[in-house]
This record gives sequence, C-alpha cells and structure tokens, in this order.
Amino acid sequence: MSDPAVLFIVSAPSGAGKTSLLRELVSSDGRLVMSVSHATRPMRPGETDGVDYHFVTVERFQRLVGEGAFLEHARVFDNYYGTAESSVRAQLEQGHDLVLEIDWQGARQVRRRFPEAVSIFIVPPSIDVLRERLSARAQDSAEVVERRMADARSELSHYAEYDYLVINDDFAAALADLRAIVGAERLRGTRQSARRAVDLAAMLG
Repeated sequence: MSDPAVLFIVSAPSGAGKTSLLRELVSSDGRLVMSVSHATRPMRPGETDGVDYHFVTVERFQRLVGEGAFLEHARVFDNYYGTAESSVRAQLEQGHDLVLEIDWQGARQVRRRFPEAVSIFIVPPSIDVLRERLSARAQDSAEVVERRMADARSELSHYAEYDYLVINDDFAAALADLRAIVGAERLRGTRQSARRAVDLAAMLG
C-alpha cells in the first residue's frame, strides 16, 4: 500500500516568483510532482507541450469542460486554464505528493473536492517590488503591466483563504519556507499514523 499522498495548492499573483520557486522545490524533492494543467494560451519561448502545460484550442477546452473532465477551471487574462481530475487522482493514488499551481478561483474549486488539500499563498514583499518584477520582464506593454497589477491586487485579496503564507522577499528564504511546509505536512499525525500503522500497532502490543 502506498503512503498517503499530500495534495498541495499553490497560488500567487503574477510576478510573485511562484513558478521559479516551485520549479526548484520539485526538482530537489523526489516525492513531489507538478500537476500539468490544460491551457488555451499560446506557448511561450522555452515551453514544451505536455511539460509546462497541455496546450489546447479554446474549442477543445470547452469540450473537456462539457465532459466534466476538469477538477477546476478558470478564465485568466482572456485565456482558459484547467486541471484534469483523472490526472490528479491517478497521481495521488500512486502515492505521489502533488502540487497544483492554480489561482484563487481554482483553489476554491479544488478545496470543495479535496478538503484535506494543503493551500499555500506566495506574495511579493511589496506592491512596488511586484510592479518592478512585472516591468522587468520586458515582454508586456505598459498597458498589460497595469492590467496585471490590477489582477494581482485582486488575487492578493484572497490570501486569507490559504493555510500558509510565504513572502518571497529572498528566494532562498522563501524556498526554505516551502520546504518546511512540505516537511511539516508529511509529518502530520493523521498521515504518519496511516504510514506507520503497523509499527505503531506493534509498539502498543
């Protein structure tokens, strides 16, 4: 029987550094797996279909919605994103601790189906730092940056819905915080009891 797996939900406003932190976290933890979402936005340079996202057309995405395939889905920046429920359940059943990188709308939907999921919200140290990070990307126009700033403030307003809050002021410190959360959740009594049931029963005679 596989160990009880943990489902982690991680959200953040655009520019908070979530993707870089999660990439490093997962690459250094053999028990963690990133869920790959479906997305209708175009692939960016350096991205790979099936690795970063499952890139699909809007028509295909809407068909999947109609089939009830998604655990959660949302419209973000005029694009659609969704997490296939079958993929999430398969990973958890195989004993893999799974990370969902989704926004607050998706997080609410997932918590309704997986109330035991552990949710983490990542924020920048200040709104000024966030603006600097978004402007430094040099991929977006000033108009797009301002729109992302407005959306970031909206996303930030939901931080209190999460179990943990990580401030990404220093990358190494934020990464250490994420590792601490993952480790603590793996040691939670209910999970350890299930994982060590035989040993614990033997100790009790």
